[in-house]
Amino acid sequence: MSVKSGSKPLKSRDTVNRRFSIAPMMEWTTSEFRVLARCLSKDTLLYTEMVTTGALLQGKDPERFLRYEECEHPIALQLGGADAKALAKCAKMAEQYGYDEVNLNAGCPSDRVQNNMIGAILMAHVDTVKDAMKAMQDATSLPVTIKHRIGLDDQQDYAVVRDFVGDVASTGVTTFIVHARNAILQGLSPKENREIPPLKYHYVHQLKQDFPDLEIILNGGIKTLEETQAQLTKLDGVMVGREAYNNPWLLAEVDSRLFGHQNPVSNRFEALENYLPYVESQLNKGARLSHITRHLLGMFVGLPGGKQFRRHLSENGHHAHATIDVLIDAIEGVKQQLSKTKG
Repeated sequence: MSVKSGSKPLKSRDTVNRRFSIAPMMEWTTSEFRVLARCLSKDTLLYTEMVTTGALLQGKDPERFLRYEECEHPIALQLGGADAKALAKCAKMAEQYGYDEVNLNAGCPSDRVQNNMIGAILMAHVDTVKDAMKAMQDATSLPVTIKHRIGLDDQQDYAVVRDFVGDVASTGVTTFIVHARNAILQGLSPKENREIPPLKYHYVHQLKQDFPDLEIILNGGIKTLEETQAQLTKLDGVMVGREAYNNPWLLAEVDSRLFGHQNPVSNRFEALENYLPYVESQLNKGARLSHITRHLLGMFVGLPGGKQFRRHLSENGHHAHATIDVLIDAIEGVKQQLSKTKG
């Protein structure tokens, strides 16, 4: 698996299928997890963690945030920032690195990013968002999309998100990924912001009715493919977050059930067997095993041997010189446990 850099990306909204995607999640949707996801689903659209414009334009090693594996396509780069010129430069970088889409984060409620006008706070500054989206579209031929909330703090009226989408759409943006909760900017942690504000799926459904020509993607609270299929009767796509990370086997039927394609693997062991060459290549480059295997801990959730799998990796994988044998032994342990259960 080679690092993707500068290849030809997909070019239009029509060629980026957003029917099902995995949400950008800080410290979770790293390349290590995205490669695992790709072993389970070839059709799912993958998003990077949010990368700030400062990290790309002022950091010493921007490539650290931009590199990814060939197999990760289709893949979108999510940007955090507010300055139109900086975002335009980063959008151009996304195209140069061969990404298939560039997305603006207007939904993160973290205190750390608010002070830099990053994330959900942007919903209170629609003109800033419009300037940014115009500049990004002018800078790249990639699809430029936005991920946002339905409102801020105590804003309860549907008109808030309706007007925001209408204003931003006037710039030419056609894809809106809507987390169907308010963002509470003061008093709730990011985790609480994913759980406490009530979900209002009907607001997102209404957006699709009011803007039938726009691509409206739902994010927030979806945990099963059955729920996904139900939402797809009303919307253009569904974005799943933590459930896909905590239980990655969820992805194994996405291709057949949502895209009408053959699933790439038939069981968890086959998926991990396909993942092992990537693990070995990363270890050969100096990566620590625990930095990779932390993304695998949910692979056997709910199955006999699943707890032992997690324990073995946690207890043996953190050593600086841990080898791929630790992972292989953990997998073999699950096989043995399952064999005993069947017997």
